[in-house]
Parts: sequence; C-alpha cells; structure tokens
Amino acid sequence: MSELLELQRSMMQWLQSESGDIHHKVLGTEKVSAETRLAIYANAYRYRLIDALSDNYPSVHTLLGDEDFYNDGVEYIAAYPSQHFSIRYFGSHLEKFLAKQHQDTAVLAEMARFEWALRDAFDASDTVSVGFEALQTIKPAAWVALRFTLHPSVACLNLEWNVPQLWAAIENETGQIPFEQAEYPIPWLIWRNALKTYYRSLAVDEAWAINAVMEGKSFSEICTGVCEWVDEAYAPERVAGFISTWLAADLITALDV
Repeated sequence: MSELLELQRSMMQWLQSESGDIHHKVLGTEKVSAETRLAIYANAYRYRLIDALSDNYPSVHTLLGDEDFYNDGVEYIAAYPSQHFSIRYFGSHLEKFLAKQHQDTAVLAEMARFEWALRDAFDASDTVSVGFEALQTIKPAAWVALRFTLHPSVACLNLEWNVPQLWAAIENETGQIPFEQAEYPIPWLIWRNALKTYYRSLAVDEAWAINAVMEGKSFSEICTGVCEWVDEAYAPERVAGFISTWLAADLITALDV
C-alpha cells in the first residue's frame, strides 16, 4: 500500500468514526493542536454531507425544521457512512432511515422517497422519444405483440400521504398544508421532459399498465390485464388511450414489434 493511500484511508477512518492513528500524521502547533485541526476537518466533512442531504431533500428539511434535520443528519452519517466517490448518492438510504427514526410520522419517509425519485428522474439519461407518426408504421396485425420502451426517467410510486401536494406547497412557498393520509395508496407517475421534471396521479388501471410496460408485456397482454377494471370489449380502446397520453408526454422512446 502506498503511503498516500494509507494516509487517505486513515483520514477517512477518522472522519467516519473518529478512530485510527491519523493523530500521529497530523502536525499541530502551539495555537492549533492536531486534535483541533482534525476536529475542523471532521466538522466540515459532516456539514458538507448534511448540506448534500438538504440539497436532495429540501422538503424533508422543511418538514423537520433545521435542528431536527441536523440531528437526524448526524445520526444518518453514522448509520450510513458515505461509500461512493460522488456525493450525489449519499442520501440513497434516507427513506429507510426516516421510516425507522420517525415511525409515528410516516409522511417523512414518503417525502424522502418522492424527492429521491424526482432527483433520479432529473438525473436520468436523455433519450429521444417517438411521436404519434411512429404508430402509423405499425401494421394492424403487429399490434398484438407490440411492446414499448419508456423513457429512463419514468417511475411509478404508490403514496399513502399527500406528499406531492405538500411538496408543491413548500416548493411554491404557498404555506404548509396539513398532513393527510388516503384510504388507500395512490399511484403517482414521475418523469422528465427536457430539463423539467413532472408528476401526476394515475388511475389504478393506468398504473398497472405502466408497470406492465416496464415488465416488457405486450399490447395484447396489457389489454388482458386491464380487463380487471374495464370490459374486455373496451380494453384495447382504454390501453390505446394510455399510449396516446404517454406519447403526448414523450414517455415512449421505442416501439418493438
């Protein structure tokens, strides 16, 4: 092991657990001891990670308040030390952490899931979408086996709380609204178009159809599946309506016959 690599590992061990023999490798002065210098680095490192959490979860930060968000951030760092060279992924476990840390306030974990999904959608790779004209090239007999590829940013979440409404109120600074829990989970679609992220609620059959597309099911299989909610005679029309909506939102990037 090189001397530089050993020094880096010792420093990281100190930053994450305040243990190791890094003290012997840091010079102190009469005014600033080695311990003080290490504490400065450790505090700066901790604050930088908490700032990253706040950047990724601004609404969670707002709901918790500054003090509780900082305290939770310190505990999160201890529970899930940064393991990736990019700080972008540091907050990937916050939903799990909040679900355990705030069991009596489940809306916090759901907000974390929603905000992380928005971040993932924004960061997803860019792919050119197909338009309505692409459907005109599909022969009628090929529709049975037709499959669709969705934009990499597309995600579908089931949320029990009014998280999207809370997020919008915080984002638009219109004032915090009360927490409300639905009688049953509501599906929400998240995607990005150009440089803007969108979301909307879904009817249960459209949510099922979106997930069926992600699983690689064909047009025929999707029509069969939505028969749980509509009569068989109307299923193709219903699914065609979904496809039209998805095309208009640039959600489909490829057609596979």
